[in-house]
Amino acid sequence: MSFTSEIKKELTQQELKPCCRKAVCSALVRLNGSIHITNGKPVVEFSTENPATARYLFSQLKELYQIHPEVMVRKRIRLRKNYVYMLRLVEKIKEILADLAIMTEHFEKVQGISSALIRKKCCKRAYLRGAFLASGSVNNPDSGSYHLEILSAYDDHCEALCELMNDFQLHAKTIARKKGYVVYVKEGDKIGEFLNIIGAHPSLLRFENIRIMKDMRNSVNRIVNCETANLNKTIQAALKQIENIRLIEQELGLEHLNEKLLEVAKLRLQYPEASLAELGKLLPSGEITKSAVNHRLRKLNQIAENLRKKLQKQRRDHDG
Repeated sequence: MSFTSEIKKELTQQELKPCCRKAVCSALVRLNGSIHITNGKPVVEFSTENPATARYLFSQLKELYQIHPEVMVRKRIRLRKNYVYMLRLVEKIKEILADLAIMTEHFEKVQGISSALIRKKCCKRAYLRGAFLASGSVNNPDSGSYHLEILSAYDDHCEALCELMNDFQLHAKTIARKKGYVVYVKEGDKIGEFLNIIGAHPSLLRFENIRIMKDMRNSVNRIVNCETANLNKTIQAALKQIENIRLIEQELGLEHLNEKLLEVAKLRLQYPEASLAELGKLLPSGEITKSAVNHRLRKLNQIAENLRKKLQKQRRDHDG
């Protein structure tokens, strides 16, 4: 079972306040329902691949309107051969659609989300719960990225849904796709807040646990990578310093260096893996700072560079 399916199953097992039933049903029917005219009469069909969602809507409609929707199960023919669970409403259609603020009494589509459905904060949460049950999905937290989205067929409804989500400061955004319009959230902490808002608390705990572990692993990796890079940089610098000191020893003789440079040169040859701070503590003449050691090594590097230039000039003169 996918992470999205687990959340939806969890949501359908929760009790609803009486005032929230219409909000949930409105979102479910608006996002996953369709209206047909059969024998001159309107018929509403609701379809979903999630059996728990179909049972949930069936029980809510039965409780609200004392009706018994027809239940059908079909199997897809192409591509994914999943089962599709359908509810078919053939009675009280105009009354139900008007009461759920989907169509007016004159059978005209209601724009956006009716304010009558979401007057209370609990009803706003319920509408978002219904919207997620209908066409919502969220990436498994074990995957490489965080992404939650809800698909809507209508631009005005998608924008209203985005506005409703942002009433809870979820930083939701919208985008148009071939199959409709999508409101989405990409921030991990905001997805966690959304799960809390719709009441998916066990899933929220799992989501946050995995997110914490991922963040911890990422932090450890960053620290290790940083330390590795610093270590490589230190080793490369030490190898270059040793090469320069060997050049000075060969071409000039270390005995021609002043006392301060000589003791640092000898220590670097003796302790090739030591850091600058460690070299500063090992000096026979007394401990000095990391900065002072670096200053002396730069002087040695400069002497070696001058020797290289001199040798190159001698070679050119000789070849000429």
